[in-house]
Amino acid sequence: MAGTEAKKASAKQSGGKKKEVKKETGLGLTHRKAENFGEWYSEVVVNAEMIEYYDISGCYILRPWSMAIWEIMQEFFDPEIKKMKIKNCYFPLFVSPGVLQKEKDHVEGFAPEVAWVTKSGESELEIPIAIRPTSETVMYPYYSKWIRGHRDLPLKLNQWCNVVRWEFSNPTPFIRSREFLWQEGHTAFATKEEADAEVLDILELYRRIYEEYLAVPVIKGKKSELEKFAGGLYTTSVEAFIPNTGRGIQGATSHCLGQNFAKMFEINFENEKGEKAMVWQNSWAYSTRTIGVMVMVHGDDKGLVLPPKVASVQVIVIPVPYKDADTQGIFDACSATVNALSEAGIRAESDFRDNYSPGWKYSHWEMKGVPLRIEIGPKDLANKQVRAVRRDNGAKIDIASADLAVEIKKLLDNIQQNLFDIAKQKRDECIQIVHTWDEFVQALNQRKMILAPWCDEEEVEADVKARTKGEMGAAKTLCSPFDQPELPEGTKCFASGKPATKWTYWGRSY
Repeated sequence: MAGTEAKKASAKQSGGKKKEVKKETGLGLTHRKAENFGEWYSEVVVNAEMIEYYDISGCYILRPWSMAIWEIMQEFFDPEIKKMKIKNCYFPLFVSPGVLQKEKDHVEGFAPEVAWVTKSGESELEIPIAIRPTSETVMYPYYSKWIRGHRDLPLKLNQWCNVVRWEFSNPTPFIRSREFLWQEGHTAFATKEEADAEVLDILELYRRIYEEYLAVPVIKGKKSELEKFAGGLYTTSVEAFIPNTGRGIQGATSHCLGQNFAKMFEINFENEKGEKAMVWQNSWAYSTRTIGVMVMVHGDDKGLVLPPKVASVQVIVIPVPYKDADTQGIFDACSATVNALSEAGIRAESDFRDNYSPGWKYSHWEMKGVPLRIEIGPKDLANKQVRAVRRDNGAKIDIASADLAVEIKKLLDNIQQNLFDIAKQKRDECIQIVHTWDEFVQALNQRKMILAPWCDEEEVEADVKARTKGEMGAAKTLCSPFDQPELPEGTKCFASGKPATKWTYWGRSY
């Protein structure tokens, strides 16, 4: 994908622009998903008008088509966390180096990606300023100021913001970019039990975003010590899988930070007994990476495929007037259809552009992934019906105009469920259970998501990484699922032969 990045940036800088083609299809992708996944993905996100390449590598313009998806997820998540008494706030983008360096383990985890401001105009800054890669060190000095006694707890804040991580390897739209949007929650509690409970409550919301909205199946689990959040006590995550590449992808994370940051930033309080105690903290986030995962899982050789719940346009209505047809009647029927669907709470639009043929419009809206297309031609007008065409499977259904809103709602629900079911079936077909090292290597070479018994030792995990390092990247733990299969007594670790303590998912990842 890095090659595509360079080509796009080069075209942008040289002013190169593809000639617009009208009255022809001219919209097909030049790469197939199964043959060149990276180039296919880059084409889809641009041609579907989700992003535009920017003149700084690794930075992307989010166009309305993708921004609408982000807003729909926000409309779900924000009220849910407010039910949990979490309040929104905003902290500055900049971090002073003294504060950033305070939490050593945490900073070491992010140090290579931190961007620094060193000049103002032509003047060198006396002290460089960091741009937040995440906000623990930005926020926690103020938590120590605001929290004094047990009545100040819990303190539960969230911010919707951007962060910058100066990645240099293989920037990829949505998946790995230098600046991205996310929400980040930062909470403080009097007890570990409260913190533990919230970690899982938030993780369940992340599962719902992926499975109920994006129609992407995920596995909830705990990260290994090597893969957990730098400076945290433990990390939980939802893990997705991309069958076409055989790679896992961390979907979202919910961390229990323990008391490490409380110790560093002196976030203490007086408990009910009048004793001094340290708070327990969590942090949790999901980002615009979610959109990239959705594109990778559902997209096809015609372009984007949007689950109805996150599509800004769920139904596109296209007039199909033949020669000598009652064109005005067809247009009026299209407008009436959009109005009826809109009144029923369905996001519907019409495409009346007269400089494109119906065939061009079909391809255009298929590329953009609109879940349902409605065609209205002379026969439909005469029969008081519409023809609905599904984006997910191409099925065509004639629907009486009188039953329109009810039937379209049913169809959209069916498309949403079908996308999830197909994605889950494909994901499940890629899961391989192994018990030995030889089976592990074979499954890895077959681009599987591997479930294996493990002894939960860092040295063994590091050894697996070292032994599988190659052009495709090393294998690593994805997560140990909360839903653990039975582990028969005497089961050995696949990599070390030591007694296994848990089942863990392994694989290559993004």
